[in-house]
Amino acid sequence: MGEGGNNRVEPDELAAWRAFLRAHAKISRALEAELIAGQRISLAAYDVLLQLVEAPGYRLRMTELAEAVLLSRSGVTRVVDRLERDGLVTRSRVHGDGRGVVAVLTEQGYERLRGATSTHLNGVKEHFVDVLAGAELGAFGDSCRKLAEAPSGAGSVDALGEPCVIVD
Repeated sequence: MGEGGNNRVEPDELAAWRAFLRAHAKISRALEAELIAGQRISLAAYDVLLQLVEAPGYRLRMTELAEAVLLSRSGVTRVVDRLERDGLVTRSRVHGDGRGVVAVLTEQGYERLRGATSTHLNGVKEHFVDVLAGAELGAFGDSCRKLAEAPSGAGSVDALGEPCVIVD
């Protein structure tokens, strides 16, 4: 139960939540299938390579990488294990930190990412941009930014810092 408050979600609110989840799952599955079919790389692996290419020196600590790709530490470790076996990423220790490990993008990983980017962006355009064009796309982007930037544990505060009150 919610913390001393009303946690009722109205049917139309719940319907919007479920529609968001279905849309995310549908688009993610399509992008994943296209990357695997065209490039032999998963969406999670693509995201890891993308995060590394955008990082200074093409390297990130494993903990930073897990946060950037929104995977658990064990999940990112499994993806990096596969990428390392394929020669797309290497791992090395952080100097001065006995426990710290960084993932480093290899030249082969960079080339694989370049090839996969076209497939991925074509899918994003087809399954997302072309469906939500113009003002609708901008409004959706604004809404998603609000959700992403809302404080963690914001159950009683909305994205604008106002108390949330849901009427029965």
